[in-house]
Amino acid sequence: MKKCKLGNIANVIVVIGVGSIGQAIARRVSVGKQVVLADLRQDNADAAAKTLSDAGFNVNTAKVDVSSRASVQALVKTATALGEISGVIHAAGVSPTQASPETILKVDLYGTALVLEEFGNVIARGGSGVVISSQSGRRLPSLSTEQDKALATTPVENLLALPMLQPDQIKDSLHAYQISKRANSLRVMAEAVRWGKRGARVNAISPGIIITPLANDELNGPRGAGYRRMIEVCAAGRAGTPDEIGTVGALLMGCDGTFITGSDFLMDGGVTAAYWFGELAPK
Repeated sequence: MKKCKLGNIANVIVVIGVGSIGQAIARRVSVGKQVVLADLRQDNADAAAKTLSDAGFNVNTAKVDVSSRASVQALVKTATALGEISGVIHAAGVSPTQASPETILKVDLYGTALVLEEFGNVIARGGSGVVISSQSGRRLPSLSTEQDKALATTPVENLLALPMLQPDQIKDSLHAYQISKRANSLRVMAEAVRWGKRGARVNAISPGIIITPLANDELNGPRGAGYRRMIEVCAAGRAGTPDEIGTVGALLMGCDGTFITGSDFLMDGGVTAAYWFGELAPK
């Protein structure tokens, strides 16, 4: 079998948001590399570091607030001090149950755009990135061409000033989450053009209900009945696992995915299909 080569591949994988999904992807793409585990909470990073270190990975930790440019830049500096960055796994975010609309837009929308910009400036040739988005981005009706372009290409520091993101337009946390995840997909597509000029790729995965601590919060929260209904009527008839997301993440970041960039992979067991064309369709 011909050995896969990804150009001048480098030796640092950065994981932002060290929960179950971030770790699942990291396990598949980080063998023999330096891993930087970054999280808003140092204790989360430390716990993930112990798990991966005990499994034989070479791990470093860092604290990062993706809603702060200075903090993201500090993470870039920490990672590049270890070597060239060959991979970025961005899995940080907050859910509608966890945060206000303002916080969701700042973390999930602005923070993702910021990470893509800063790491897109340093990603190595042959490198790749994966953004963990959400099926929720597929729930909104189509936006206008102008709105799509604004979410995709507005300079990062001007994003939160867009008229469509103001409090009179974003009424609740769920709407903020949905628009943020739609923006993630659009931003990845636009950033793929810029990353491509460096010989690198970037894609998104939009999971449905994946059993993680965050998902368990949702299942037991005020929207829990709705989430359980999604699981019952979707084609798969079950929730997903972090390992299943990890498998697709490895495809997108590995040698079998070198023709894939600027894409958003929906992995929801058929929930979105049921929402638009099945039992979950709005009456």
